[in-house]
Amino acid sequence: MSRRYVIIEAFLRWAETAKAEGRARAANALGRAYLQSVMPQEERAAAEMAMTYMLDDPSPRVRLSLAEAVARSPDAPRNVILSLAEDQPEIAGQVILFSPVFTDADLVDLALRGSNVTRVLIASRGRVSRSVSAALAEIGGETEILCLLENDGASLSRASLKRIAERLGDHADIRGLLLDRDVLPSDVRHLLMRHVSEALAGSSLIQATIGAGRLQHLTREASEAATVSIAGTVQHEDIPDLVEHLRQSGWLTPAFLMHALCSGKVDFFAGAITNLSACDERRVRSILSTGRVYAVRALYESAGLSRDISLVFVEATLIWREASRTNGGTMLENVSARLMRKFRLAEQSPIAALQLLDMVEKLANAERRQTARTFAALAALAAA
Repeated sequence: MSRRYVIIEAFLRWAETAKAEGRARAANALGRAYLQSVMPQEERAAAEMAMTYMLDDPSPRVRLSLAEAVARSPDAPRNVILSLAEDQPEIAGQVILFSPVFTDADLVDLALRGSNVTRVLIASRGRVSRSVSAALAEIGGETEILCLLENDGASLSRASLKRIAERLGDHADIRGLLLDRDVLPSDVRHLLMRHVSEALAGSSLIQATIGAGRLQHLTREASEAATVSIAGTVQHEDIPDLVEHLRQSGWLTPAFLMHALCSGKVDFFAGAITNLSACDERRVRSILSTGRVYAVRALYESAGLSRDISLVFVEATLIWREASRTNGGTMLENVSARLMRKFRLAEQSPIAALQLLDMVEKLANAERRQTARTFAALAALAAA
């Protein structure tokens, strides 16, 4: 009989009569010896077999002691680590939190098959890769996602951040952690803004105070203003993603596009027209900046705007060109006021154009009120 089997037989005979405390000490010593001592190959194989046997020990103390010995080593037997990860939470936690033996595929599989406690442990590891974070973002509950967002060692792609916002953006703590991130994609920021609006609109207290109808109007107006503000601060490389998100969400309405144009958010506006018209971005920018009237109108109509509406957009574009060269600080007020004077004084302005201009006027009035509020707040701070 080989030395390997002699060692195993001796250990098994001893384990049958030893108390749990003794078996626990032996498990810990065996695990440390396997990792730290120089052993002949046959003895290493015997030690690994003994550890495998201990995985079935009826005492959790024994299995915990073994987990504590091997959890942090990259040289721990893989079969032992994977089995301990399936044990009760106190034992599994040792290896799930610390073991470098796990591959990303192992952790994704654990997240999919495990409990919410398992997912919390995975989310709390010192390093969580993008693929593991993506799995947690897709299936994790509130607690798991909070742990993931609070973990500086977790790497999250913009797709994962968006998925978290879609699934759990209505939770205030998760929303706060997302908004606190230094770099948050603009489409995710817009999703979170919508969650806030929906929360306000669904508040029975606020509905009772100002009425459901007026509340719906106010939240829509505030959401649109906030969306235009987001559009004005988005990085150029992020514009296509934000535009596509808004298109799929039904936000790229003529009124919203007009608000963006009149507010001077020309980079975002050009991105929106590029998306809607499927034209080359350089071509779109060139037409908006220097194109003749017929080229501008053709561009807008290729983006799906009707003839009646496209006429207003053409005029707004020409006014914007002039306003951008003079005083961009009051862009919305200047452009909207000139548009309304032109079309309302005309004898036969299209109904659709007048309706659009009514919306633009409301947006301009809302922006004036916000400017007044900001001025008053600054004045109060100066006087304090």
